[in-house]
Amino acid sequence: MIIGGVLFSSVEYPGKISLVVFTGGCILRCPYCHNPELITGGKPVALDEILLEIQDSLDFIDSLVITGGEPLMQYQELEELLNYVKGADLKVKLDTNGCYPDRLKKIIKYIDYVALDVKAPFPKYEEITGKDIGEDVKESMHIVMNSAETFLECRTTYVPGLLDAADIREIADNIICHSYTIQQFRNRAVLNEKLKKTPNPSRDELYNIAEEIKALVPSVKIKTSEFGVEQIK
Repeated sequence: MIIGGVLFSSVEYPGKISLVVFTGGCILRCPYCHNPELITGGKPVALDEILLEIQDSLDFIDSLVITGGEPLMQYQELEELLNYVKGADLKVKLDTNGCYPDRLKKIIKYIDYVALDVKAPFPKYEEITGKDIGEDVKESMHIVMNSAETFLECRTTYVPGLLDAADIREIADNIICHSYTIQQFRNRAVLNEKLKKTPNPSRDELYNIAEEIKALVPSVKIKTSEFGVEQIK
């Protein structure tokens, strides 16, 4: 399996202590990607080594988070990993960009929590990400919502100049999920070096956008480096 690293976290799965596995590889080229080294990077690690690390961590964790990159690029290894993890009675969270709905459908039975990145309004996907996968993302969203045991968080990184408040409203008006999070763009690590000159949006800017759209989704949050995750009531 190609991975970019493993770490422990108390924030990646809300309310749980997680072992987080970063997978390598992604088909998208989002200019604001905050893990650009994983797009074509990572190193091969035997699946048995990852399983052993999980086994050695069982006394300290109650969940596993698979993130990336795009984990579903390595579908076969991922399915084997998840089958083991569910046998270990761990909760599982998957971070995905939604580009592989057919693969997601095959493994959704293992997943307790999906964080689905909605990069842009569905018709603008190719403009923002380089791939016209808006319909695939929409299908992935419906697959998760049709899984009675799985929680779906949709999330969008708000990048000034690429998205505006109207785009967020359009997204909110066209998604179905249990919770929607608007994430603060951070210009420290990006794929497109030009975006390092784009200022990070303020907490107040995200708050005002969230206030405008909170009637469109069951729950809305904002996430900033300054204040972490905030529920907008």
